[in-house]
Amino acid sequence: MEKLHLDYPAGAPATRRVLAGVVASGDLEVLITPAAAGLCHIVIHSAADGSAARWRAQLDRLFANGKAAAMQMEINDFAATPGVISLRLAQALEELSA
Repeated sequence: MEKLHLDYPAGAPATRRVLAGVVASGDLEVLITPAAAGLCHIVIHSAADGSAARWRAQLDRLFANGKAAAMQMEINDFAATPGVISLRLAQALEELSA
């Protein structure tokens, strides 16, 4: 099991909490809570050892512009595929902006 911590620049605080997905075989859940302006802190708990590069690549693309809401994001991963990861992250961020 791996635990990763990643930080990205962000804008104004998120306005609400979000839960997307469930932890089950081959899936993941994303939990978002508002944080102080300027920082997006992400903690990933992954059942797949050696997944750090995959996670960094996915999240670097997602948060590259620094315009995301400031949030604490916790991701609980049960060896999800990159496609499931992208889908679940998009789902969580869409719900946050709704």
